Amino acid sequence: MTAPLPAPHPRGPLRIGNSSGFYGDRFGAVREMLTGGPLDVLTGDYLAELTMLILGRDRLADPRRGYARTYLAQLEESLGLAVERGVKLVTNAGGLDPAGLAREIRALARRLGVGVRVAHVEGDDLLGTRDWGDGVLTANAYLGGAGITACLRAGADVVVTGRVTDAALVTGPAAAHFGWLADDLDPLAGAVVAGHVLECGTQATGGNYSFFRELPDTRGPDGRPLLPGFPLAEIHADGSAVVTKHPGTGGAVTTGTVTAQLLYETAGARYPGPDVTARLDTVRLTDAGPDRVRIDGVRGEAAPATLKAGLTRVGGWRNEVVFVLTGLDIDAKARMVREQLGAALARRRPAEVRWTLARTDHADAPVQEEASALLRLVVRDPDPEAVGRALSGAAVELALAGYPGFHVTAPPGKGAPYGVFEAAYVDAYSVRQVAVLPDGTRLRVPPGPVADPGEPEPDAEPPLPPPLPPGPTRRAPLGLVAGARSGDKGGSANIGLWARGDDAWRWLAHELTADRVRELLPETARFPVRRHVLPNLRALNFTVDGLLGEGVASGARFDPQAKALGEWLRSRHLEIPEALL
Repeated sequence: MTAPLPAPHPRGPLRIGNSSGFYGDRFGAVREMLTGGPLDVLTGDYLAELTMLILGRDRLADPRRGYARTYLAQLEESLGLAVERGVKLVTNAGGLDPAGLAREIRALARRLGVGVRVAHVEGDDLLGTRDWGDGVLTANAYLGGAGITACLRAGADVVVTGRVTDAALVTGPAAAHFGWLADDLDPLAGAVVAGHVLECGTQATGGNYSFFRELPDTRGPDGRPLLPGFPLAEIHADGSAVVTKHPGTGGAVTTGTVTAQLLYETAGARYPGPDVTARLDTVRLTDAGPDRVRIDGVRGEAAPATLKAGLTRVGGWRNEVVFVLTGLDIDAKARMVREQLGAALARRRPAEVRWTLARTDHADAPVQEEASALLRLVVRDPDPEAVGRALSGAAVELALAGYPGFHVTAPPGKGAPYGVFEAAYVDAYSVRQVAVLPDGTRLRVPPGPVADPGEPEPDAEPPLPPPLPPGPTRRAPLGLVAGARSGDKGGSANIGLWARGDDAWRWLAHELTADRVRELLPETARFPVRRHVLPNLRALNFTVDGLLGEGVASGARFDPQAKALGEWLRSRHLEIPEALL
């Protein structure tokens, strides 16, 4: 059965807000968004690669614990308010059990005496559909927004999904509101871009922003600083949008904050998804007034013929110890503890042993912490015994026999399991997406038009702006002329950088090549680094394949999600034209 197409909804702009960027985000955001100003739809994004692993382990312990329980607690105080104000709620908090969360929301509504129509979307769970190999806890396809559209067209007030793309929480309501069809590629692409800006919540309104010191110092009546407000988008029938926030909230919406979020966890000109492939090289951003940024010009292409599926599994066991080295002879102290512990572990050496020394120490320091460096040991092994007592005992036994001033940041424990994320790709037509409507009807939602199978031809690098004329330079941090936002996709890291003006862009586009990034960030030198040029945004996007090992849950790196990789790059010094400084 295929959903009938109703007459298009009114063509006025659709106001879609966001109240969560991850499982654990600000608890009061749902109420803040419902009370802060007018909205038509309020979304909540609770899922990430790590979250799926957490929910998978929860489900092993209790089959009823496959969804983000925080959302249910938030609705305890806000469901009636949403219904009273006519705001539709759309969330992926259903995780591994969207039907279970939908059932609990109905029970909550009955208990609160609130009349609410709840629907959900399923079909993303692929765990039992094929042999994914040993140890796989979760296997979920990234669905698009069509199931959400079907639920809203059937009159749902609340729509719960499992694993959908972050942007689907926006494309689904927008298509339902405007009557878009699956081949309305340009409007859908515009909604994808707006959805990508909203999906990380306050990252679009000044959170994690390189130039945070330039944001307004907004304070509440008690004089305390206000956290950035959550964003909303006014989406129009052609797919264009204005990103803004409720008045009186903290942070700011500027072309800079929106650019930063657009570059987050993306790569090149094509941003593929199950609804449409959005062309990021066509995005135009313009200042539309205080805390208002217009997004338009976005073009769309057919979605890929395959859907991405995220697989999580327990990869083994890990443990870590951080030794504090203080004062003189830091390198010799580090060498001593490595040799002593290596000898103690020789009988059952863990499969992976990784040492890193952070030289946080300063000479002649007036504060003890400032005189100390941190030597971090991370071990991983399939056998919990190899990283448990064998390591913690050996480390503790060095307490009176090691380097002078021996101590650790915390007593070593018995180790813990770590997770691994993998991406797989499945035929889009092999995934059976179903919208379960408020009356219980199960509606099959077929995929929209897809591109021909196979990889699209790579785009040629767009023409670069003319380089700046020669002139005097000064050695200074890159961050004086460029902002950055970085993050993770599985085992790969992404670093987006944008210039703050045309002259800075002329310099950045020629100076910051992939090889230059490898020089500035030596840790990336042994990994493939790819550069993508986005002239409309005066931006470069770099992907570093393999830097994060097997993903965030494996804890392979000091900064396992590469959240600060861009800020490290901004801190590196290079010769910058004085005209830009």
